Amino acid sequence: MLGSVWVSLHSWNLISPMRWVGLDNYRGLLDDPTTRHVFRNTLLYCLGYLPLVYAGGLGLALALNQRLRGRSLFRAAFFLPVVTSWVVVALVWKWLLNPSNGLVNTVLGAVGLPQPGWWTDPTWALPAVILSSAWKDLGFVMVIMLAGLQAIPADVLEAARADGANAWQRFWRITLPLLSPSTFFVVVISLINGFQVFDQVYVMTGGGPSGASQVVVGQIYDLTFRYGRAGEASALSWLLFAVILLITAVQIRGQKRWVHHA
Repeated sequence: MLGSVWVSLHSWNLISPMRWVGLDNYRGLLDDPTTRHVFRNTLLYCLGYLPLVYAGGLGLALALNQRLRGRSLFRAAFFLPVVTSWVVVALVWKWLLNPSNGLVNTVLGAVGLPQPGWWTDPTWALPAVILSSAWKDLGFVMVIMLAGLQAIPADVLEAARADGANAWQRFWRITLPLLSPSTFFVVVISLINGFQVFDQVYVMTGGGPSGASQVVVGQIYDLTFRYGRAGEASALSWLLFAVILLITAVQIRGQKRWVHHA
């Protein structure tokens, strides 16, 4: 980390000797529209990814918390994508979302629905990445929420049932508030991971088309290894660190208002 700070204060192409430029790299990045563009794309990714992965993971946890035959098998199956390589997952989803012969568009066409261009269309490239990311991480959120569900005292739910609370009231008034520590953990970790998204973007879209899906870490990679501007890349890394630190600090400070411990 200290080394990256030192590099961020220099102009360096990884080959020639470093040249001191002070804070010029930071000034240049803050004035560059590309920086705002990649941060905007990263924020849009997080705003699309977080609700999907949370709602999906919570839904799976609620379903697999019931007494079902083969419950352990289902839990393992839904968790399997979490431990699968991102490159493999991204390649599979790139094939599934192939605009010309992908399985998703084939099904959509069969039922008379529009067939998006997905990773070849600037409008759909980022949603395609969000969809694949949410699918891969559902199992992780499921495990965290499942642990939270199993930590809720059974006598509390039984008391509510005895008082006449229906299933929705028990979920909204008891289960969801007592899941708030798990929810807090999921939100913090998912946002940190979301701002560092790279692998799936690199494999599925390469940041394209025309930069429509380029994210901050992808820009750091390109600045370093494609354009030979390691000083600017290091500076951008620290700008990203500052954003993640600020967002996490706000969440930690605000947790007292909505996180309830049993």
